[in-house]
Amino acid sequence: MHIRQADPSDYASVIGVVDQWWGGRPMAAMLPKLFFVHFRDTSFVLEDEGAIVGFLCGFRSQTYDDEAYIHFVGVDPERRGAGIARALYERFFEAVAPRTIVRAVTSPVNEGSVAFHRALGFEVERVDDDYDGRGEMRVLLVKRLA
Repeated sequence: MHIRQADPSDYASVIGVVDQWWGGRPMAAMLPKLFFVHFRDTSFVLEDEGAIVGFLCGFRSQTYDDEAYIHFVGVDPERRGAGIARALYERFFEAVAPRTIVRAVTSPVNEGSVAFHRALGFEVERVDDDYDGRGEMRVLLVKRLA
C-alpha cells in the first residue's frame, strides 16, 4: 500500500465510488474537484496494487495560523479496519505541521465516524444543531497535536 498526494486525475476514480462507499447516501456533492487541484499538498490517496482504496481531503486554515481542517475521508468498505484511515490521518498530520490543531466535522448519526475520531485522539468540541443550515446537525471535532 502506498500513500501519495491527490492529483486532479484521481478525482474521477474517487467521485465514482463515494456514494457507494457511503452505502448509497448521496455524498458526491460534498466533494468538489477543487480539493484535488488546489489542496494537493494536504489531500491524499492510498493505493493498493494501483487501485485507490482510501482518500483524505483537507487543508490548512487560511484564517487561523495554528489550525488545519479535514474535510472528507473515505475508505473502501471492504478494506475498513485495516488501518487505512489512520494512515491517511497520520500523513495529513505530518503535512500540516507545525499546525497544532486539527478540526473535522461529522454527522451525529455517523456513530462509527465519531468513535473513529475519538480513537485517534479527537475530542467532541460541541454538537451544533444548525451547523450546515437549518436542521443540519453536526458534531464538531478537534485534535490538539503534540
